[in-house]
Amino acid sequence: MIAILACLSAALAIGAGAFGAHGVTDPKAAEWLRTGGLYQLIHAVAAIAIMGVARGAAALMLGGGAIFAISLYVMALGGPRWLGAVTPIGGTLMIAGWLWAAWAFAQR
Repeated sequence: MIAILACLSAALAIGAGAFGAHGVTDPKAAEWLRTGGLYQLIHAVAAIAIMGVARGAAALMLGGGAIFAISLYVMALGGPRWLGAVTPIGGTLMIAGWLWAAWAFAQR
């Protein structure tokens, strides 16, 4: 299931990045779409790469990347700015995923 979700997450990230590059005129919205897409894509690929060694860490990376990116996407599309307070939650989950992965690899 993690691999399927990671692939869907990567597809969404690429779509968001493309929309940010070609479909919006507001520079701030374009920046949010680009940043969200980059972080979401990196963490989707990372989740696939480590899911065999650290499944929990992969899930944290994938979930954190989604929360981080989707909060930015919604704001870029005109959603409420208070969602900016949600974005760091996703970032914290991504960091926790990387730390968990480091611990898992150190145990091997």
